[in-house]
Parts: sequence; structure tokens; C-alpha cells
Amino acid sequence: ADDVRYYGKWMRDEAEKRIGHLYPKVKVTAEMAAERPDLKGLVGQELTVIAWLWARTVKSPNPAFSHVDVPLVSSYLISSSPGAEVWLQPILGQDSYSFSIAFAKPCPDAEDGTRASRGTFRCLLSGTPIPYTFVDDEANAGRLGTRLMAIVADSPNGRVYLSPDPDHAAIAASADQIWAPDTPCRGTWGSNAQGRRYGFRTFGDYFTHRQLALLTTLADLAGAAAESARTDVLEGAWPISKSGTEESRQAAGEYGAAISLFLAFVVDKVADYNSSLVAWSPTRDQVKTTFARQAISMAWDFAEVNPFAMAAGDPLVSLAGVVRSIHADPSARPGHVVQADAQTQTVLETSFISTDPPYYGNVAYSDLSDFFYVWLRRSLRFVFPSLFAGIAVPKSEELVTTPHRHRSKRDAEEFFLSGMTAAIRRLAVQAHPSAPLTIYYAFKQSETDEVAGTSSSGWETFLDAIISAGLSITGTWPMRTERGARSVGIGTNALASSIILVCRRRPDTATTISRREFLRELNTALPLALDLMTKGADADRSPVAPVDLSQAIIGPGMAVFSKYAAVLEADGTPMTVKTALQLINRFLAEDDFDRDTQFCLHWFDQYGWNAGAYGEADVLARAKATSVGGLVEAGVVDSGAGKVRLLRPAEYPADWDPSTDKRLPVWEALHHLVRAFKAGGESEAGRLLKGVEQKTEAIRQLAYRLYTLCERRGWAEDARAYNELVSSWASVETAATAVVETVRAKVQSLFGGQG
Repeated sequence: ADDVRYYGKWMRDEAEKRIGHLYPKVKVTAEMAAERPDLKGLVGQELTVIAWLWARTVKSPNPAFSHVDVPLVSSYLISSSPGAEVWLQPILGQDSYSFSIAFAKPCPDAEDGTRASRGTFRCLLSGTPIPYTFVDDEANAGRLGTRLMAIVADSPNGRVYLSPDPDHAAIAASADQIWAPDTPCRGTWGSNAQGRRYGFRTFGDYFTHRQLALLTTLADLAGAAAESARTDVLEGAWPISKSGTEESRQAAGEYGAAISLFLAFVVDKVADYNSSLVAWSPTRDQVKTTFARQAISMAWDFAEVNPFAMAAGDPLVSLAGVVRSIHADPSARPGHVVQADAQTQTVLETSFISTDPPYYGNVAYSDLSDFFYVWLRRSLRFVFPSLFAGIAVPKSEELVTTPHRHRSKRDAEEFFLSGMTAAIRRLAVQAHPSAPLTIYYAFKQSETDEVAGTSSSGWETFLDAIISAGLSITGTWPMRTERGARSVGIGTNALASSIILVCRRRPDTATTISRREFLRELNTALPLALDLMTKGADADRSPVAPVDLSQAIIGPGMAVFSKYAAVLEADGTPMTVKTALQLINRFLAEDDFDRDTQFCLHWFDQYGWNAGAYGEADVLARAKATSVGGLVEAGVVDSGAGKVRLLRPAEYPADWDPSTDKRLPVWEALHHLVRAFKAGGESEAGRLLKGVEQKTEAIRQLAYRLYTLCERRGWAEDARAYNELVSSWASVETAATAVVETVRAKVQSLFGGQG
């Protein structure tokens, strides 16, 4: 670790000697400090720049302003620190513009910058719309430019934001392009569905000339460190027995190669912070990274960091993380890594196998990996020549459904199914018989048909592969594996957990059953499994979150399906995995509530919180053996002017007393809890839950049911409310118990501890 730190600092210092002049400081003048309290006392000082904020530009499509390079700015806000907000102030001339720093919102639509809508920008001077298609055409013709908007610097007073300096823009433009990776790329394919490239044809196009100079310099120095370290070792810096022998020379060479390997990791981390796709974060007052998510996303205005400022993007900051990883290695035992094709490998004979395979529609990581590989190769191609013989990462064998590598989507699906079946079959043969084979799968079911039910091509194809490989699914373990701060939310294909499928070889003696027998067994197994999942098995296991329930229920359902050689339909044909999935998921949609709640469920599914015709409500109420008048009396609907609508949780009375409520549907009790939880947290919800404890289980099941419904409909706010309540259910129940203990303590104090 000390040696990696030593050579890493050498690499960084040597790079600063060579290209440090490209990253100038900024001098505070009296003119700059005028009426700027944050610059008070700094006149004459030279401040270290943290980042330069740039906007991409395109010629205005308005003929009267066709000579103007229009900035494409996603927002004028550059710092949202409470009470100290900083904005860009566009200053407009007749046919030109400039930027200055403002401490008040400069215009009503400042949060949108020059973005007119989701699909267009606008000309800053004429207001003419600029569609993305126009920008893409101009970029691919080589006419996309950049404009410096602001400078972020470090000062004794903290972060300061300064107006653009023409000299700094000129210095950035003067950087010589030493080398640029010419490996073809797919453009910003992760950020748009229209296939726009915005001029990105090679991986070198993602970087400014100054960034290319930095990364090329660092990569070359990382590679050179191998020879430097080897020489130092042989000259006595590191004692080796039998010095001067071939054995010692080989050991010195291997040690130098290891040093370069760790420094190459540093270069790749620096590359993540040093591309023209790095955005500035106003909430954190610092840069983001290129890969804020698993895609190469477009950044219209971007931040170019100073790699010699001891902030994010500085090699020393990345080096510290690499060194920590060396110190954190808990084992002195050597590790062994083998690369092999899962479909044909022979290294796992009689092994305990737990695997996280690629998902059906997974990210094409090999495409993204080239972003880092081109710099790894530049650093290490002479250190590990056999590893870096190829100019790009291999892609054709990557086992995901990527239509752009196949003739059609169907061909891509067949490639995945055949490959995954072969891989799983290989694992099934090799797995040790005394332990199950466990398979992680974190893919969300997302395809819903109103008649057939919910399924997913991803799950269908994957489960097909498992069953075809001769495995039976014997259980499901939902495991919390996902970081809470991920850049995803409700409405995305993301889970709070990974679903671990527990599999064993299906016996050769497995029999067949009919659809009727399958349904009978399913209806026995799923209620027990659902009860276990939503309650938690014991004090150490939390309930499965609503967001994960439809995935977790697959396990016990497919356990029934997969233990048989086949489930036969009425016509004698084998039931498909898709049909089995739909039958399993339909179980979650069944209503097992009081009649008023059943009405509310169906009405909510159709209208949400909106009003519908009284006649329709009356027909539905009769079908559910209730009445609109009774629902009004229960306090769950509002009826008038020929319309009926469900009351929102916020409309429920805050002084509600469940002990005096003569008609209390589960629907009403749940939404009182939702209101109370939002207003007073777990303690307030617990107080109400104590008053309806006989309905506790039904309330919780209804919350799960409504979460699933809201997610399917895309009602994110409502889904979040149900999810938050259920996720905190154990704490709410604890609070309900605390209510009883508080009352008991008060009674005992009144009666002197008696009774």
C-alpha cells in the first residue's frame, strides 16, 4: 500500500509538471470583488479552480441569428445551498450574450435554463425552438461547440462562483491532443430512445482536448511505473533473496507490474470524473461522475474538473481509495481468478454454487466497459500484453438480449434462452449434491395484460432456462442487496431486494399433473407463503417490502410448477412458464376483504381518486352487496351531482375514534393510518392501529394490494405512501404496543401500583 501510494503520488506530480499549465488559478481583482461579500478580503489572491462549467453550443436555427452559438443549458442554478443560492445570469445584447454570477433567481424559468421542453431548447436571443433532432444533425456534422459559463474556485471563505474568464477559455482551447482512443462507441445510447449520437462516434469523442491530455499523460505514467518500480527493487529499495538472479529479476518485474495495475485503476477512476459527460450537482456543490447510472448519458452543460485541486477528479483522491482497498484486504492467502465461458467451463466440479447471472434485458456492460478499457489498455498494454491484445472488450458472447447485435429481437431472445439454458444446465450438473444452487435475480416483472395478468419476458425466459436445465425451484430468499441512494425510484425497473432462487436437481422420477391439480396445490401453498413473507418469519427477518412482493411470490409458486415433469393443460399440452407466472401473480390480485373494501378496490382500480358516474357506482355497489349510501355512511366516498369519488387520505377526519365507528371497512382503517403516518409518523399511526387491532392483518394485506395496483398504474405518489407504511409496519406495531404500556403505567400510578 505504501508503494502504491508512493508511485501514485509520483505519477500525479509528474503529470502536473507536464500539463499543470493547462489548469490555471484565478486571480481575484477589485472589480470581481465589488459587491461580492464572499470575495471580501481576497483581492489579489490566486484561488485554485475546482471546476470550469461549460455549455455545449449550436448555431441558432433562426436565420437572423445564424451566426450566434446558442448555449444548451439544462439549468441556470449552480448552487442550491439554503440561503446562499447561486445562479447564472444571462446578459443579452442585440446579437450576443454573456454570463455573470447572480445571487437571486434571474428569470422565472431559470431552473430550465434554455431548455424549452423535454424535446427542445430555445435560442437565447430569439426564442426560436431548437429540437433535439436539429442538435443531433449539427453535432454529427461537427458543428457542436462549447462556451465557458462559470468558474468554481476554492477560497478561505469556502466555495466561490466566478464569471467566466476569457483567458481560461483560451488556455483550455490550447491543449494539444496527444492521443485519443479511436475505438468506435454507440454514442449516448443510454440517454435516449431515438438512437441520437450527438457527434460521439469514438470513445475519444467523450473527452475535451484538455481531458485527453490529462488521461493520456496519466496512463503513460501508470505504465512507466512498472519499469520504475522494477528498477528500484533491483537497486535495493526492496530486499529480495538471491539478489541478481533470474528469480529476483522476475520477482521485481512482477512487483512492478502489480504497482502499475493499481495505478491503472486510479487512471480509470480519474476518467470517470474527467469526461465531457460529467454534470455539476447544485445540491452538493461538486461534480458528479460520468456513470451516475449504468448508461452513457448526455450532459448538455458539463463540469470540467481541475485534476490538481485535491478534490473529486484529482488522482490523489482516487489513489486514496485504491490504497484503502489494499489495507482492507482481510486475507493473507493468495486469490485465484479464472475466466471461463459459463456454458462450457469445467472449473466448478462438485462446488457450492451461488451465482448472479446476467438478466434477460440487462445493460450491455461490454459496450460500457470500453469507456474504461481504452485507458486500461493505454496504461497496461506493455505490462500485460496478452491481456490487452484486443483493441476493445469482447462482446459477441455476452449473454444478454441486445437486439443491436442480432438480426431481430426474436433472435436476441433465442440467443439468451439457449445460452442461459446451457449455462444453467452446466451449473446443475456440477453443483455439489449436498447443497442447493442459489441464483440471484433482481429483475422486476413489468408486463401486464388486463385479461391474462402479469408476467415478464425476462422472468419467463430465465425460468424457462432453469426448468429446461433440469432444476426445480424449492424456495425464494428475498435479500436486501440494493443501496438506498441509487439513482432510481418508483416507476423504474428496480427492486429493493434481490430475489434468490433456491434450486435443486429435479428427480428423474418427477410426475405430471393436470392444470386443475396444479391450481389446487397453488391455492394451498401461496397463502402460507404470502403470510410468511408479509409478516416476517421471526424477529430477525423483516417483512418483504411491497415493491418486492410480486417477485418474491414467484419462488413458492414456481416451486409447485417446477417439481413436476409437466403441468398439462386440458388439451394435453404442457403449460408454459408464462401461463404459470400469470396464475401465480393473479393470486396477489384476489380480493379477500369486506364488501365495502371490495367496492373501493375496484373503483380505485378504475378511477383512482377521480369521480365517476353515480350509475356505474350503484351497479358496482350492488354487485358487491353494498350500496353507495352505505359507503357514504362508512366515510369512504363522496357522492353528489350524479358523481361518486373515493375520499383521499388527507380528507379523512383527524379526530377519528375507531371505537365509535359503527361501520369500519378495512379500506377506511388503512387510509386513516396512511393519513396518521404522514402527519405524525409511526407513533401516531401506532395509536390508531391499536384501536383497530382486530383488522391489523387485513389492513396490511390491503396496503400490499394497493401498492401493486398503484405501481401498475404508474401512480408513484400513492404507491410510495403505501410502501412507506408497510415498510415501517414493525415500528408501527411497536408504537401500538407502547400505547397499551403507557395506559397501564398511568392506571398503576393512579391505584398505587395495584391492578
